Amino acid sequence: MNINRISALFGIRYPVIQAGMVWCSGWKLAAAVSNAGGLGLIGAGSMHPETLREHVQKCKVATDKPFGVNIPLMYPQMDEIMQIVLGEKVPIIFTSAGNPRTWTATLKAEGIKVAHVVSSSKFAIKAAEAGVDAIVAEGFEAGGHNGREETTTFTLIPQVRKAVDLPLIAAGGIASGEAMAAAFALGAEGVQVGTRFALTEESSASDAFKQKCISLNEGDTILSLKKVSPTRMIKNEFYRQVQELEDRGASADELRSLLGRGRSRRGIFEGDLVEGELEIGQVASLIDAVVPAEQVVEGMMKEYHETVEKLNREDHRLLQPCDRKSFGKQDSYRDQRMV
Repeated sequence: MNINRISALFGIRYPVIQAGMVWCSGWKLAAAVSNAGGLGLIGAGSMHPETLREHVQKCKVATDKPFGVNIPLMYPQMDEIMQIVLGEKVPIIFTSAGNPRTWTATLKAEGIKVAHVVSSSKFAIKAAEAGVDAIVAEGFEAGGHNGREETTTFTLIPQVRKAVDLPLIAAGGIASGEAMAAAFALGAEGVQVGTRFALTEESSASDAFKQKCISLNEGDTILSLKKVSPTRMIKNEFYRQVQELEDRGASADELRSLLGRGRSRRGIFEGDLVEGELEIGQVASLIDAVVPAEQVVEGMMKEYHETVEKLNREDHRLLQPCDRKSFGKQDSYRDQRMV
């Protein structure tokens, strides 16, 4: 793949970004992805400030390639977290779940590249106005916390591409080179991959969680907790308790009381498959093995090139098996063809 705006911006070989997922994205995963030619991100959302510092320092030792930190802006102790990434001179920051105006200028003043995750073209425009370097447009297929718009990735990408001219990263439901090629066709210049990297050997998620996820079928995840913070999770006993409360019209406070503290840690990191909050994306149903992160990067790029080559072959016809004769008049064919 030739260098494009995303790979040039972050100084990486491939425009494949590993999402900064809670309880999955420690220094081991981030370093493995970066060493494989992508961009690894440490997920600060599930780390205390000093834990984050430790992961950043270990990642520096494990890779000499660019890596970054994902920071959900709604999380507590934000001042401490930002002082750590500034002090450790982390080169790339992905922000999410908050107002990008709050920290973007501070980060960029220190030479840090900033990308912001959005769920709509409206928020993409606001992020561009805040001065970010790149946009991550994430559809509601994604695991974990989601936007309230419930816009699918392949609907969102062209809308964001039309709204802003910044380097654009597609996220949500992308776990293969074919999906990467499709996202690029819609205007993306990179992909952010969560679920596929959450289910790798280097992910810090529990083995029980990983094995549960690779056994999922289509429809086994659902977007829930919409009154609190829309979250895609596996349907388990905890989800059924949430559904019961939601079905009887429970308030946001009641749902927060059930959620309590540490539900996602309990499910993802500790492996409580019954009472834990098991956050994962829809695309988990297409994944059937836990493999090294390097294999994921190399496999995606191989599939991407094979897909592009297949679509570029002279004998490949997008309308096959239909042809002009199927439509009668030439004008009718021109009106009805798919472009």
